[in-house]
Amino acid sequence: MSITLGILYGSRTCEHDVSVISAAQAAQAARKAGFNAVKIYIARDGDWYIGSELENIAFHKDFQADKVTQVLPAGEGGKMLLLRYPTEKRTLFGASKEVLERIDVVMPVMHGMNGEDGTVAGMLDLMDVPYTSSGLVASSVGMDKIAMKQFFRGCGFPVVEDLWVDRGDWRGDRDGCIERIEAKLRYPVFVKPANLGSSIGIGKAKDRDGLIHAMDVAASFDRRILIERGIEQLKEINCGVLGYGSEAAASALEMPVSVDDFLTYKEKYLQGQGSKGNGSAQGAKTAAGAQGSKGMASLARRIPAPISEEKTREVQALAVNIFRALDCKGVVRIDFMLEGDEEKLYVGEINTIPGSLAFYLFEHIGTSFPDLIEKMVEYAYRAYADRHESVFTYDSTILDQQSGGVKHK
Repeated sequence: MSITLGILYGSRTCEHDVSVISAAQAAQAARKAGFNAVKIYIARDGDWYIGSELENIAFHKDFQADKVTQVLPAGEGGKMLLLRYPTEKRTLFGASKEVLERIDVVMPVMHGMNGEDGTVAGMLDLMDVPYTSSGLVASSVGMDKIAMKQFFRGCGFPVVEDLWVDRGDWRGDRDGCIERIEAKLRYPVFVKPANLGSSIGIGKAKDRDGLIHAMDVAASFDRRILIERGIEQLKEINCGVLGYGSEAAASALEMPVSVDDFLTYKEKYLQGQGSKGNGSAQGAKTAAGAQGSKGMASLARRIPAPISEEKTREVQALAVNIFRALDCKGVVRIDFMLEGDEEKLYVGEINTIPGSLAFYLFEHIGTSFPDLIEKMVEYAYRAYADRHESVFTYDSTILDQQSGGVKHK
């Protein structure tokens, strides 16, 4: 019997469109792996939808709710039910619900806030439904760059010097914030919203004027802002990790190729669309049969990364240690930085639901995208079984002692 895999994507996030591309790729691979893949779209206003029109990427640009079916999620017996309450079947006793889909496993393919940040993981835990991505703690810590770096630092993982500023402090005392930043960090610095990905809102400041501009931009996207020392002789190295618990394996390494000071949103997702050059979308047909970007798979990169075998092993070992320390699950991508000729290693950030699910990194070690999906589903079920081994009840006499009613003071 085929497993019904719910591909959950979209949502209220600046990375909504990236999620649309990643979900199309994941659905195609899941079907090749033999799963009954159902795309579940969370629109920009937070409403949930299913329907055949979602197979067309272009439909999401000019979304029309009346052409798809709005649903409500509910958990029942370890499955996610997608319910509809049709108005034509309303009775005196309320709406009569219809169960349109029963989802065995949920695959969140969501980037950024209201999805990758642990909100969906927490919801699925409450529904008691298996899911393929990392749990609540890893997801939430991995989303917030400030909390993430504090965690890395506490674990003894190497990180670049930084400090953070609250938006209220920035707006209320710019001079004081600038003084604090300049006292700790030398220019250039990178300024980042704490809870965004895909390079949205990130700026490089080479002087005070640049810092003010970058801070204003970052403050428009998030309440907390991370400021990091810039690395001049920089090599960016990314590594995927697949696994669960003690079972974790690193992917091949990539070195993204950038023409700017850092990888921009445009370079990650839009560079070369329509051309046939390295990293272009090549007008590729998606699973929907529509023209569209290849998402993170379209980024110009060098795989394997042109670094020594010794440094490669060092990066891969650190990636696995980070994966296990955060108790991740499924597929993650961890971004590293090498500084100078000596290639001093720093961990930049972790992406608990990476763009394109980082499938291209695993293809280089012989794991196809459909095989990757199969492993993610396997780990989802293993985590679900482990969760059910834990005790969630505790007998006490508290309620017995209150049998006479609660006394109000």
